[in-house]
Amino acid sequence: MLSELRITPVLSALLSRGGEYGELFYEEVRSLLVLLEDGRIERVLSGTDIGVGVRLIHREKTFYAYTNEVSERVLLSLASDLSRYAEGGGLPAVLPASPIAVRGPSAVRVPPSTRGVREKAALVSLVDRVARGESPEIRQVRATYGEAERRIEVAAHPGVFVSEAQTFTLLTAQCVAGNESGLAMGYESGGGTVGWEFLEEFVPEALARKAASRAVRTLSARKIEGGRMPVVISAEAGGTMVHEAIGHGLEADLARQGMSVYKDAPGKEVASPLVSIVDDATAPGKRGSFGIDDEGTPGERTVLVDHGILKGFLHDRLSAMKDGARSTGNGRRESYRHKPVPRMSNTIILPGSTPPGEILKSVERGLLVLKMGGGQVNTVTGDFMFEVAEGYRIENGTRGEPVRGATITGNGPEVLRMIDRVGSDLGFGLGTCGKEGQGVPVGDAQPTLRIGPPYITVG
Repeated sequence: MLSELRITPVLSALLSRGGEYGELFYEEVRSLLVLLEDGRIERVLSGTDIGVGVRLIHREKTFYAYTNEVSERVLLSLASDLSRYAEGGGLPAVLPASPIAVRGPSAVRVPPSTRGVREKAALVSLVDRVARGESPEIRQVRATYGEAERRIEVAAHPGVFVSEAQTFTLLTAQCVAGNESGLAMGYESGGGTVGWEFLEEFVPEALARKAASRAVRTLSARKIEGGRMPVVISAEAGGTMVHEAIGHGLEADLARQGMSVYKDAPGKEVASPLVSIVDDATAPGKRGSFGIDDEGTPGERTVLVDHGILKGFLHDRLSAMKDGARSTGNGRRESYRHKPVPRMSNTIILPGSTPPGEILKSVERGLLVLKMGGGQVNTVTGDFMFEVAEGYRIENGTRGEPVRGATITGNGPEVLRMIDRVGSDLGFGLGTCGKEGQGVPVGDAQPTLRIGPPYITVG
């Protein structure tokens, strides 16, 4: 750990020839993955990964190196090598004597490392058994359990030396159902920045039944007639739409590069007045939560859209330097092997005041989305396409027959302006977000929403 080394001389060497910012990022991750397929434990992977990233920012350019050999000698060598890219005179680094331990928003009651591998193998076996018992049409079950205990330390000039211990747990179930009409898949997951107690919220039997029943229902579903129509997206669907349709476009580096449809939109209306959006790293227990980001900046609740008006972007230190702004605590990286970039944490459309049942009753004919699938978005234009993993016809204000193979296609700013009902509920989703070859854990959430006139295209 950096706290066990003399790192002030390392940072001084890094900044010896100039530079606006110098940083050491230490990371230690202990991880475990248990995978079950076809009724058998196929894989148990465990390991520990330790290393340090060294970063110098000079004239808005980043110079980066990393090592898995954590010693003063190696770090001094890397720092000296990077310092050659700077010019203009150096400054001695100033650091606290020891790191300030930051307690994140998530309390871990039962560290997952206190439970044995056999218990975790029994957990995925339970998911398999319950899912198969849901229907004779279940042909295949894939269940995974994953955990990671991560410690980071960030030392940066001037005057930053902080640490945080983070815990992640995840349970997933993927079921394939089949009959003479074909195959269909159902998926469900649960977890967060909590310990073994996550199973109190995400009961494995319920998770398995949900994935299996989704697959079985989709088997008998029919395609929906395409065209423009009202769409109700349930809170159960999580916040996939907000993450993709607007979230990436509000990352400051993309906006500065002209790769976001929202680049010139601060202060302008980008959504319905009913829509307010935050990115909240302080939400307890959620997958994207943290006390400090991977640059040592405190995580926060950042207001992105306030009653339809765009308030600003998500910043890391570098984008904040370039834009004359401040970091919002969104500098994140996959590991010490990567430099940080602006990333979302938990991106949330805030709930409104309309009961969800009333939203459904307000639609005579349309599509109800209970689960989003994969999708893609063009951040430059805002155009997107999402698959609907679980959807139903809306008929006379009630949930009708299930549909399969449906997609929704639209443009982010246009669709956000079409939202004319916002529910009083809130549902969270979780995932791993990819950007520039890096994956980081994220959460997203939304209430039940109605997309009204002129409507979105359903295919």
